[in-house]
Amino acid sequence: MGAFNKINFIREEIKNIPGIENKPKDGVASFTSRIAYAVSLGFKEKEIFLFGLLQWVSIGFGYLLWVQMLDWIPESVWRSAANSDEGSIADWILLAWSFVCVGLTAFPVGILTGCMGATHFLHKQGRESTIATCFKLVLPQSWSLWSFHWIDGWITVNQILDRLPKKGGRKNPVLSEALYYAWKLGVSGVLPSIVTGNNLFTSGKNSVIFVKDNLVEVAKLRAGYSALCWIVGIGTYVGTIFLFMAVDIVPKNDEVYQHIYTIYFWAAVPILIAVGVISLILRPIFVLALCDLYSDHMDEKGFPVELPENPSKSISALVAFGCLCFIVAVVYIYRIELGIIDKLSTPYGLSN
Repeated sequence: MGAFNKINFIREEIKNIPGIENKPKDGVASFTSRIAYAVSLGFKEKEIFLFGLLQWVSIGFGYLLWVQMLDWIPESVWRSAANSDEGSIADWILLAWSFVCVGLTAFPVGILTGCMGATHFLHKQGRESTIATCFKLVLPQSWSLWSFHWIDGWITVNQILDRLPKKGGRKNPVLSEALYYAWKLGVSGVLPSIVTGNNLFTSGKNSVIFVKDNLVEVAKLRAGYSALCWIVGIGTYVGTIFLFMAVDIVPKNDEVYQHIYTIYFWAAVPILIAVGVISLILRPIFVLALCDLYSDHMDEKGFPVELPENPSKSISALVAFGCLCFIVAVVYIYRIELGIIDKLSTPYGLSN
């Protein structure tokens, strides 16, 4: 929450720009125009594809870890949830577990995305880009990268869940989408700013200036990336339906409450295919294009980006990440002894 408060001003600044709600119509064309640069750089610096692949693995692990808690919740609780408008302590436990899973995923994703950006800046400066060099430049910024991607990941996950069909429909969908768009647009310059040595708060301020000064180009790039992700998302939704039709995941005459874990586990197939498309193709193009725009922006401002030759070392974020992994492992192994299973077995409407 402290990290979010540091950069929450970004959304407020961007949403107040006149006409910001009017998204560019030629965003996909602007995005695809960046493919040539990203592909050419990718073939020169092949570690970019490795970073994308490792991101894919990290997200897949995070999803499968999250799914495990669904297997701890008994059928009676799922049934009571469908028949009750009240909450349960299981809601809060699952929410906390979801938040932690996003955080565990955010650390490697943040570092690897930062490495993608570092590849661009190293190439622009004519320096050799290797896996070791990228990590050496990025790891000192671990705290900022982790915090930013944890916040951004949590906002993204909540928006995806908000868009799914639900009982009673969505509340204020127009406002929700507007705030989400303002956030995503506003943070466009955060990653390249962090990679070039700035902390989270300074990167937030730099991002606002970057977006305001390059609003048309950034908005087109963001709109194109979002549109293509939407297409991938719709394909995932359709693919999930066909998968469930082709595979007997829920046996005939069985109630869905008996197979919640199985349903979400099998849903990993289309979800991870979609994540692969985004991680290996769309996201690298988007990240490299943003870094390229940011470089041009800094050159125009008279402050060309210069990466440090020998950045200072930082291991505190890595230690914190290791501690979080240890805590999750303890919860996973000793969930019965810690009373988590009993809490998750509390029917909805009886939490008090």
